[in-house]
Amino acid sequence: MCGNNMSAPLPAIVPAARKATAAVKAFAGIRIPHVKYICPHAPTMPVSLNMRMSMPSWFDIYGLSPDADEDESGIKRASENIKALIDQEVKNGIPSHRILLGGFSQGGALSLYTALTTQQKLAGVVALSCWLPLRKSFPQASANSANKDMHVLQCHGDADPLVPFVFGSETAEKMKSLINPANITFKSYRGLPHSACPEEMVDIKKFIEKQLPPISD
Repeated sequence: MCGNNMSAPLPAIVPAARKATAAVKAFAGIRIPHVKYICPHAPTMPVSLNMRMSMPSWFDIYGLSPDADEDESGIKRASENIKALIDQEVKNGIPSHRILLGGFSQGGALSLYTALTTQQKLAGVVALSCWLPLRKSFPQASANSANKDMHVLQCHGDADPLVPFVFGSETAEKMKSLINPANITFKSYRGLPHSACPEEMVDIKKFIEKQLPPISD
């Protein structure tokens, strides 16, 4: 389905409470009546950082340092699957500019990468406790980028031991060089580890409501 060739389960879908006029990919923690939430499942695969033991993962992870090698083919393959899900929603009648990508950790990283490489114009991205994969492959701001004016909400705990806070802050600065810097919002949460908190959920809901307002039938 949707071009998924990663041997992953089909995505879980939380339908809108009324007619769906927008969709959020990879994040279903907050319900808004007119929004459908689609939560793709990462496939199970051996992960180098996990001693090659199998676990749900969008792509392989070799290390957590800024200069660690990255699984370029795996990242691109996962991104193509997310793009296929976007294309399917467009076929289902949701305009791409009413689709918002979002995710936590690997899911947030994949959301950022996909938004920067898709030809579909999106509503924006919610990127939680994550980083921009393959960041060195991106040129500086490009006038022909489909999403150069999209809005991005990045959230990161300042006590994150897995994806260090500096990864998030440096990603925000990198994003400002790739898209309209005025549309990048970076929020930090004191004492928050690699997790979420109620304050963050409130910020996310406000962002989604602003980017995906209800439309009349």
